[in-house]
Amino acid sequence: MFRDAYRRRRCIVPASGFYEWTGGKGAKQPHIFVDAQGQPILALAGLWERWRNPETREDVLSCTLIVTEPTRWMLPYHDRMPVLLQQAEIDRWLSAQMRADELHPVSETALREWPIDRRVNKADVGDDDPLLIQPIESDLP
Repeated sequence: MFRDAYRRRRCIVPASGFYEWTGGKGAKQPHIFVDAQGQPILALAGLWERWRNPETREDVLSCTLIVTEPTRWMLPYHDRMPVLLQQAEIDRWLSAQMRADELHPVSETALREWPIDRRVNKADVGDDDPLLIQPIESDLP
């Protein structure tokens, strides 16, 4: 689906962090992952595409994140993780000089994590509350 985008439409998705959930059905615990050094933005490797919705005939601009195998540290949270680019890799990624075999997980110490309020799962009143990402005590792994 994104074969042509891989060659010509690479992008960086800036993010202050990303979420993963642990636990079983109905009792999932969200965790936030951020830069361990406190940098405000992660550079996630992505691809973008423009396509036409066949039903509405409207152009749609979409993107996807590139994922890789997880580090040993990430494995309890998920079986893959986004590719986070270092500053020195960004230009090579965007100019299509970076090959697929060069995409790798970040170091074990590049991210930090903590459980956050389960309200982050809900998109309604209060979903922009900055307290949603404050560390909480969790009874789930």
